[in-house]
Amino acid sequence: MPKEELRNRKLNAPLGVFSQATKIEASGTLVFISGLTSRDPDGNVIGVGDVRKQTETILENMQTLLQDAGGSLDDVMKVTVFIRNMKDFDAIHEVRRRYFKPPLPASTMVEVSMLVSPELLIEIEAFAVIPNR
Repeated sequence: MPKEELRNRKLNAPLGVFSQATKIEASGTLVFISGLTSRDPDGNVIGVGDVRKQTETILENMQTLLQDAGGSLDDVMKVTVFIRNMKDFDAIHEVRRRYFKPPLPASTMVEVSMLVSPELLIEIEAFAVIPNR
């Protein structure tokens, strides 16, 4: 059974690139991706001061991890996004539009006072179900 996006007209429509809920008949590989930040292999922050670049780097890295597991961003069921400034919402979703296609994953976005490094503006964790192919 493919991933399905759930939307109920009795609820407000999502303001960004996500669904109200997603469902899938769970037969496949579950992948839990820890909070990813925008860092290169040596640990240097990529895109200091640029939330779009940091979001793009995180989603590229997430895509790489999912490919290693035999899947893709299409298999993401839920993301949790931690950001330093809620004013970056539109910029983040501008980037997400390039990476996530319908059916969109469910999402939670939370503004936090600090991430592990002061240069980091965003951190994203994800849960994916890679179907048996």
